[in-house]
Amino acid sequence: MAQQRKLGLPTDQRRAMLRGLVTSFLKYGKIETTETRAKETRRIAEKMITLAKRGDLHARRQVLAFVQEELVVKNLFDKIAPQYTERNGGYTRIIKKGPRRGDGAEVVILELV
Repeated sequence: MAQQRKLGLPTDQRRAMLRGLVTSFLKYGKIETTETRAKETRRIAEKMITLAKRGDLHARRQVLAFVQEELVVKNLFDKIAPQYTERNGGYTRIIKKGPRRGDGAEVVILELV
């Protein structure tokens, strides 16, 4: 199993933050966050898109267990996943913006390809 980044948070808080990031990412198609958070969000979001490409009821329930909004899941299965039927992975792109002013953390834009 792949090693997961801890992001300086306890497990429950980390999981809640990632659920929120993935939900927002799939809702808007683009989010701005730090590089490490974006890399973790990308891992999970790509798994969700792969599940949505399967399109069966079990896959939908697996995605619903993680993504917080039913409307986002419907959009994922009906609009986003069909765009990537010919593509095997690599549904996201990370664009670096530079350091954040307050703490110097590397800020990136995570978007759908």
